[in-house]
Amino acid sequence: MKAALLPDRGVVKVTGSEARKLLNGLVTSDLGKVTPTRPAFAALLTPQGKIIADFIIVDGAGVAGDDFHLDCPRALAPALVERLKFYKLRAKVAIEDISDAVAVMAFWNDGAVAAAATHYPDPRLPALGTRCISSSPPAQAAAARGAELVDAAAYEAHRIALGVPAGGLDFIYGDAFPHEADMDQLAGVDFDKGCFVGQEVVSRMEHRGSARTRVVPVALGGAAPPPGAAVTADGKTVGVMGSSAGSRGLAALRLDRVAEALASGLRLRAQETEVRLVKPAWARFAFPGEATPNAKAAG
Repeated sequence: MKAALLPDRGVVKVTGSEARKLLNGLVTSDLGKVTPTRPAFAALLTPQGKIIADFIIVDGAGVAGDDFHLDCPRALAPALVERLKFYKLRAKVAIEDISDAVAVMAFWNDGAVAAAATHYPDPRLPALGTRCISSSPPAQAAAARGAELVDAAAYEAHRIALGVPAGGLDFIYGDAFPHEADMDQLAGVDFDKGCFVGQEVVSRMEHRGSARTRVVPVALGGAAPPPGAAVTADGKTVGVMGSSAGSRGLAALRLDRVAEALASGLRLRAQETEVRLVKPAWARFAFPGEATPNAKAAG
């Protein structure tokens, strides 16, 4: 088993007798389904339906009321606290950024869930492994689980190989809809729950299948292009590159334009590197180049 400290991740703690109710009315997932053994992937959106921050919600099983930990991008933790406090009003909830007191770690490659600290499966995709919010030094936390401590870059390569987008790298916070970041594919949106901020827009995109841009995995035929490099077909831009590791990467692409390019026999390039789409096992939307979509198109 491998383990890595994720220094770009922080933790926002939301506690109190009305914490579950508050979060459930705001975020994209159903808090009624969250238990100490079942976390949720979710996001807080703008009223226009765009992602402010995405996070994993962990139930800390508080004794006196609810105790939730939001495993979130560390750079966004202060802004997330402010936004949640804006919505709190008079609710009996305490919200704080505890990123300086704890660390977020990832464990993958057949790791067992540990009894110590807050340890939970990644709700996006089982192959991503498990995660841990711990106050112990990383080396100690890894050793306690019999894991080899490796650099965060190894986990990034694992994530990229699975085709799972990361905010700030593969999509832009404040500019992307959940469908564009594949949250609808990775258990990040519950379309059967009650209202949440931005729900109307997101539900409309789901029912109309109007999300034309998505982050998708790609295979690289040469040197990895930098994030933000244009992906082109016959000189016309069809998207932009995101993160990459080795011969694999992620790109935010206009799937309709890519489909047209592939149908015309054109190849995709980012700078001098050929880019080839690779459909991940988790994708349920119509993929460019498929003769027959194997599921209802979500984009």
